[in-house]
Order: sequence, then C-alpha cells, then structure tokens
Amino acid sequence: MLIYTLRRVLAIIPVMVVVALVVFSLLYFSPGDPALVMAGETATPEEIARIRTALGLDRPYLVRLAEWSFGILRGDFGQSIFFGKSVAELIVQRTMPTLWLSLLTMFFALALSLPLGIVAAWQAGRAPDRIAMGFAVLGYSMPVFVLGYLLIFAFSVWLGWFPVQGYKPPSEGLWPFLSHLILPAFTLGVVYAALIARITRSAMLEVLRQDYMRTARAKGLSLWSMLLGHALKNAAIPIMTIVGIGFGSVISGVVVTETVFNIPGIGRLTVDAILRRDYPVIQGVVLALSGVYVLINLLVDLSYGLFDPRMKY
Repeated sequence: MLIYTLRRVLAIIPVMVVVALVVFSLLYFSPGDPALVMAGETATPEEIARIRTALGLDRPYLVRLAEWSFGILRGDFGQSIFFGKSVAELIVQRTMPTLWLSLLTMFFALALSLPLGIVAAWQAGRAPDRIAMGFAVLGYSMPVFVLGYLLIFAFSVWLGWFPVQGYKPPSEGLWPFLSHLILPAFTLGVVYAALIARITRSAMLEVLRQDYMRTARAKGLSLWSMLLGHALKNAAIPIMTIVGIGFGSVISGVVVTETVFNIPGIGRLTVDAILRRDYPVIQGVVLALSGVYVLINLLVDLSYGLFDPRMKY
C-alpha cells in the first residue's frame, strides 16, 4: 500500500508540470493586453509601453516561463496586476467561502443522490424509478445560473426566507452563515446530485442482481439491511469514482454560482481576473484548482481499498 501510494503521489508531479505549462502558454498567447487595460483607452503608446516594461510583459516567452516556474517552486505565484497583492495572498483570502460552499454542496448532493439512486434501483422500471431518473435528467440538464435565479426568486424575493446575495463568515453567527450559503449550495448540489444519482442506480442494479443478494434475501434480512449494508457497500467503488470525477463539476459550477450569489470566493476571483486580464491571478487560481482536483482523485483512488478489501496495491 505504501509503495502504491508513493507511486501515485510521484505521478502527480508530471501531471502538474503539464498543467502549469498549458496554463501559462494559453494565457501568454491569448489575445488582450493587460497593460492596455490598466492604462485605459486614452493612454498614449509610451504609457502603455512603460506599463508593459514594469510588468515584465515585454520579455520573451521562455524567460517569463522560467521566472514563473521558479517562483511556483518557491510558493510565489506572482503579483496581481490589479489587486496590488500577491496571488497567493488573494487565493488564501478567497479560499474559505469556496471551501464552505463546496462542503455544503457535497452534503446536499450526497443527501439527495444516494436515496434517489437507491430507491430507483430498488424500484427499477416502476414509477419511483422514473420519477427519480426524471429528476436526475432535469437537474443535470438545467444550467446552474438558471436554477440559481429561480431559487433566488422563489425563496429570497417571494418568500423572503434567505438573503438574495452575499456571504457571512461563521464568526458572525451560525444562521447568518448558513442562510447565505444554503441557496448557492443547493443550486450547485442539485446538478451534482443528478450525476451521482444516475451512477448510484446503475451500480446498485448490478449488485442487486448478484447471487449473494438473493442469498441475503433468502436468509430473511430486512430490506434496509440488504440495501444499505450489502448493496450500497459493494456498489461504493463506482460511486466514489464518480464523486471524484464529478468534483470537476463543482469546480466549474463554483465560478457561476459565486457570481450569481455574489460570494467572494475563488470563483468570483477568477471571473474578476478574467475580465481585467489579470494573468498572474488566472494562472495561480487555475493551477491551484487543478492541484486540488488531482489531490481529490488521488484520495478517491486510495479509498478503494476501504470498500473492497480484495483490491491489492
């Protein structure tokens, strides 16, 4: 197990190197000039050239790539062009809202998807199955921003149960903190739950057809004991796989959700940086999110042995 873990950890290094190279190259060759954005439309060519020199935008591609790479190795993601702070500092400041939103999203997603998938598999081909899968298709097909605005209108504008937008840290009280996150987390959780529910149904159906499930039924085990204690446990590996893969949906959905609900997290920071051509911030955020995504998939891969002791590493 230790050797396998070390191999998997070492395999992350070339992946992150390729990600870093692609991120830097795409932004380097993308259209748009941050110096022109900073200087304004009325700036003279001399002023624009002076800003480009101050920011190092006039240096060759390989020189800038080498400087940025060595800075990353030292933990220095560069300096934001517009915010006047280091990129690492900005990412740290915006991490907690995104982290809380992601955790609450996972809670809603699993709380919705697992019961839906289990019931759909147990009642395969019947009305509960069709209703559950209809919800899954609808939830996965609906854009995040459309569902977000519908929930804002229903629960914030019409009923007045939750704030329309904004974020409150946990230090300001549990209910103010949760009331600002429930709607965005539920919005993103519905989309994620739809994906997990479909995989849960497929995995559970395959397990329910196995001989040992018929044996468990013949022994007189209760329905919930069979579904949760036997079927769900043996179907956990594909479910855990889609949880790890679907984390990409959470990352991409956070950008839209934080913009709709005005949450000052990593997603909102990314949108602001893109609109202002703040290349160091874009590079740092994309690299950090890529690292988190790779780490999540590593943890999911290592968790397989907990659900299936037969797996050998």
